[in-house]
Amino acid sequence: MTKLPRILGLTIALGLSASASAQMMINGAGATFPYPIYSKWFDAYTKVDPSVRFNYQSIGSGGGQKQILAQTVDFGASDGPMSDDNLAKAPGKLLHIPTVAGADVVAYNLPGNPKLKLDADTIAGIFLGQIKKWGDPKITALNAGAKLPDQEIVVVHRSDGSGTTYIWTDYLSKISPEWKTKVGTNTSVNWPTGIGGKGNEGVAGQIKQTPGALGYVELIYAIQNKMPYADVKNSAGEFVTPTLESITAALATAEIPDDFRFSMTNAPGKDAYPICGATWLLVYQQQKDPAKGKKLVEFLKWAAKDGEKMAKDLNYAPLPDSVQQRVLTRINEIKL
Repeated sequence: MTKLPRILGLTIALGLSASASAQMMINGAGATFPYPIYSKWFDAYTKVDPSVRFNYQSIGSGGGQKQILAQTVDFGASDGPMSDDNLAKAPGKLLHIPTVAGADVVAYNLPGNPKLKLDADTIAGIFLGQIKKWGDPKITALNAGAKLPDQEIVVVHRSDGSGTTYIWTDYLSKISPEWKTKVGTNTSVNWPTGIGGKGNEGVAGQIKQTPGALGYVELIYAIQNKMPYADVKNSAGEFVTPTLESITAALATAEIPDDFRFSMTNAPGKDAYPICGATWLLVYQQQKDPAKGKKLVEFLKWAAKDGEKMAKDLNYAPLPDSVQQRVLTRINEIKL
């Protein structure tokens, strides 16, 4: 009597695995910066095309670039555009498909978590290891009335190859000649000071559990973790809060070339938050697997049109309409 339910259970399990295997799995890896919106897109797209599932590994932009170069994934994701040297290593032409823009925020852990203001010199000084204490005159001068402890600043940065780091170091290189000379701009750098965390998740976790910590994370991670973050003085001399509006203002000033590799840090304009960046999907123009390539192209078109509408809910700035049209034209150039 006991055999029948077991056989029935086995049949159901086989039936389920058969239907699951009928789904096409598209694999991607890379940036943690856009992970919240990409997760939302992949989930929403199952209702648009139930025959496709996305497996996305949020491992950092450096990992995303390496995996797409090695062709171990169907698409990569990066918040820093690939360098000419890296593109030259690719076995075929790689396209940069911009998706949304976001902000790196200066998050911290202080008693009472006062709202802070920071400027370029102070941020560079902290990350160069020259400003070591919260009571430093440069910080107190910007924050009259804030209760700042006489406590060491524990700088937290990324330990992995990261597009969030690319945006951060791109900003620091623009505002600090010393940083540009000593450290420079990259997805991974030799940090003058601080402790590392893996992914935006890891950095957010380190800041939350370390009294006196300060570090950089993508805006949505600070919001989700209920972490305070600073207003930053921009190139027009205004202290700006990182918001959807101030990211959009920075994106509006960006000069976007034909290959879509661009920077938008330290943007002009009084309303622009200065530490913003775009994020890209990395896709081969010539797809190896025509069936998979067709499904990937369909998804990219959906993301460029319908996915963009979900960006604002997660505090990412959607691409302007004119750029969306250019992106759709580029997607149409993918060959199956």
